[in-house]
Parts: sequence; C-alpha cells; structure tokens
Amino acid sequence: MNDRTELTGRTGRTGRTERSERTGSSTVRPVRPVRSVRTVLTVSLTIILPACPWFTTFTDQPRQEPWEQQWSDTVTWLGVRPESLPSRGNPQFSVPIYGTTVAAFVISSQPTPGALDSLALLANPTPVSDSSLANGRRHYQINCAVCHGAAGAGDGPVTRYGLPAPSLLTDITKNRSDGYMYGIIRNGRGLMPPYNRVEDMDRWDVVNYLRGLQGRLGAPVSTEPAGQPGENGPTVPTHSVTAPTRPVPFARPSAAPGAPRSDTTAAAAPAGVHR
Repeated sequence: MNDRTELTGRTGRTGRTERSERTGSSTVRPVRPVRSVRTVLTVSLTIILPACPWFTTFTDQPRQEPWEQQWSDTVTWLGVRPESLPSRGNPQFSVPIYGTTVAAFVISSQPTPGALDSLALLANPTPVSDSSLANGRRHYQINCAVCHGAAGAGDGPVTRYGLPAPSLLTDITKNRSDGYMYGIIRNGRGLMPPYNRVEDMDRWDVVNYLRGLQGRLGAPVSTEPAGQPGENGPTVPTHSVTAPTRPVPFARPSAAPGAPRSDTTAAAAPAGVHR
C-alpha cells in the first residue's frame, strides 16, 4: 500500500467514528451526528409550534358578554356571592344587537328550544303595509335568499355547494307564529346564525314579507331583488335607527321589563347628537 494512500472507513452521517490510515498510522476521530440533531429539532418544532397562536386578536381575550353575570376574582376575595350581583346592562349609546322588543336577560339570546318557544309568544307589533313589505323584501333578498331562495323554496345559491337550506313554504313553517320566526332571526337555529345586522323593527318586516311569500296575505309579493350589486339609495337598508346615537333600553337589569325609565330609546338624545 502506498504511503500516501488514504483509506477511510466512514459510516456516513449515521456513523459515530471515522477511520483514516496515512503513512501506516491510523486515527479515530468522532463524527457529529448531524442527522440526529436535525431530526430532534424538526420533531420538537412540530410539537411546539402548533401550540402557539400565529396571530393575536382582540377577540381572543377575557371579556364580558352582554347580560353576563358580573363576576371576578375580586368579588370572591371580598366574600360576596357572585350570583347575588345583577347582570351588566346595555352600555348607553351602544348597539342593542338583541333588539328592543325583549331584553336578553329576560329571554336568552341562545338558539335553544326553550328560548325560541318563549319568543314564539311575542305578538307582531308591525302591521302589514306596503312600506313594511318593501323593507322586508330588501332585507330578505340581501340576507336570506342566498340560502332559502328568492321565493323561500330552500333553493338558494348555497345549496349548489352542498349546504342544506330548509324551505320556508312548508306547512310546518306556515304554522309557526310570527314571534317564532322573529326569534330565529334574533337567536339563530341549527346552521343559521343570528342576524344581528337586521335591526329589531326590520325583523318584523322580514316576517311580514315571509308571510307574503307563503301566500298568507291574499296577494303575491315580488321575489325580485330590490336592486343590483353596486346600486344604492332605496335599494338597500337605511341607516341604523336604534344606535349608536340614542340611549338604549334595558340599561338597568334590576328594573322590571316595561317599567317607566328615563334611559329608553324614547328619551331625548343629548344636545348635539344626531337623531
């Protein structure tokens, strides 16, 4: 064997030692386990990173929901029973998303059968009129037709993508009370979310329009969209009526519903506030 010949017995990246022979002598040198280190790092990062949120948002934080009971560690430290405290009322000049017909602390805003059955007892305060049907048509064609269809037959565009939508023309739905239909808009049910974007009085207009689609008004109603994308003016809903420029009702949960109070929507707005 030539003195300048080098023989190596490497075992690659999975090996532990390297043997070389130069001029008749041999040395053993340790080889770093590169692959093992990379494997450990990869596995560790795979386990650790999913537990860390990629983005932080203001929605992911401790907060108090509307009408949630006032409770905190401070109350416990003071020795006060949390259930003895009233729920938090609506902050003044906020948006009463659950409406002004009935407070959420009286009838829950959750889509439970009990809440919907309770809302079913509400009477429709909005009489059927041309203006009510026109307003209900605007809101229905914008918010409801995408699932239930323009005529309420449950054939909206979303059904082409596998999302089920019930027909509003069945005998079961026709026999529902106006309050029940109002409650579904207010609370949601099943796959349908609550439509808080539709204000309280507008929900009753939607119910009236729905009765027209069901043929219960004695005359047909238009199933055409009130306008086309990009159009404005009378083809879209108007400005908010209940907030945030007016005092909101149910500011004091301890007051009996319907009792006279100064902080209702009928109260005068402060000077300089647009009504």
